[in-house]
Amino acid sequence: MAIVGLLSDSHGRADVTRRAVGVLIERGAEVLIHLGDVCGEQVVEAMVVGLDDAGRTKPTVHMVYGNCDFRTEGLTRYAEHLGVQVDDPAGRIELDGKTIVFTHGHIERLMRSALAEGVDYLCHGHTHVVRDERIDKTRVINPGALFRAARYTVGVLDTQADRLEIVQVPPQ
Repeated sequence: MAIVGLLSDSHGRADVTRRAVGVLIERGAEVLIHLGDVCGEQVVEAMVVGLDDAGRTKPTVHMVYGNCDFRTEGLTRYAEHLGVQVDDPAGRIELDGKTIVFTHGHIERLMRSALAEGVDYLCHGHTHVVRDERIDKTRVINPGALFRAARYTVGVLDTQADRLEIVQVPPQ
């Protein structure tokens, strides 16, 4: 069974990102995917610092860039130094025999390509709005946002059970 933690649109908010990662770890996330608009080294640190202290196996961490991520060359080096896999502009992983494609969502052709391929899951951010819908064979998921959203939310995806839980990140 694979539990995937989905977060997006931090826009430099390391404090909220740290709380979001805590929520995902509490729910057993084995893989963390940041769906773009990271906007800074502090957010990357918030995704990984302290993961070893949880007393569990450290999750694999992936990220893509969004339309608000600039000067990504240095951020990529730093993220990779911390053990984060940067998959830009899109990533693909296989878990429980299912294919997950993830991208920020601002490059429409990447979204269309994943849908045309009929992958199991297409995860994206960008809109700051929670989304969970099936388009043909593909379940399209947006976990919401950690900035400029009515509620800050993350997604917990159980690929074996095909179950998604949208969880609100607690304030302070």
